[in-house]
Amino acid sequence: MVKAAIYYLSEHPRIVGFRWSHAQSWGATWSFLFTSIASYVLLSLVLSLSLRLLRRQRRIPLGPIPAAHSLAMSLISATIFAGILVSAAEEIRETRWFWRRSKTPLEWLLCFPLGTRPSGRVFFWSYVYYLSRFIHMARTPLGILGRGRVSFLHVLSQSISCLISFLWLEFSQSFQVLGILLATLVYALVYAYRFWTAIGLRRACFPFVLNCQVALLASNLACHVAVFLLHFFFKGACNGIGAWLFNSVLNLALLFLFLNFYLVGHRRKIPPSHLTVPVPPSPS
Repeated sequence: MVKAAIYYLSEHPRIVGFRWSHAQSWGATWSFLFTSIASYVLLSLVLSLSLRLLRRQRRIPLGPIPAAHSLAMSLISATIFAGILVSAAEEIRETRWFWRRSKTPLEWLLCFPLGTRPSGRVFFWSYVYYLSRFIHMARTPLGILGRGRVSFLHVLSQSISCLISFLWLEFSQSFQVLGILLATLVYALVYAYRFWTAIGLRRACFPFVLNCQVALLASNLACHVAVFLLHFFFKGACNGIGAWLFNSVLNLALLFLFLNFYLVGHRRKIPPSHLTVPVPPSPS
């Protein structure tokens, strides 16, 4: 079973032979990306305004849909985590001869060598992660229908997360392996917990979701600093650093918005479950 799992996670021909291509990869064009994000934002606005105009004060019963979505996202995230972990280990084993004089495996995870192309095992799972962002976005209309509202930060963070995952592939950006590992681990735990509570089981005695998300932000910030030091002071150029700098600006903006939103929510005693932290896979 272990061999079969490794085969389907890292050795399947479609995984090994994957290549990010505008012509062959679904959703790989800029027009698709911006159309999808614009449609997502528009749908969120229309649903929110419609409920306000109808003056609905009660939640719309959604039945098992939120629980099913949480279970699906937890399983998808766990699969991506396992896939990219096994694939990264295999890529390191096969390509280490090329960069072993200049990098350690940890440094490779943080800083791809110049000339890295978006093909092979690691980028296959990066592509799956990008596609999973669209499933993740479904949480927003469910939240609007179930609670009657959703925060601006939530919509913005989901849009930026989708954009960032696209840029990782488009520019073979450094750090995406660790970014996806951290993000999918947190997503698997958070959505498993949401499924657990959605089916009526006991909640944790502390803000579990918020603590997981804050831990992710702290881990990404530490990795962010490591990439900066590797590129500018120690090991030389990292691949896709231009996209990484752009992502860094987006992530810092999201971090500022989150801290502001968290402080406001804390003063107003907003339940931690309603606080949504951006999960930017790049030192994000």
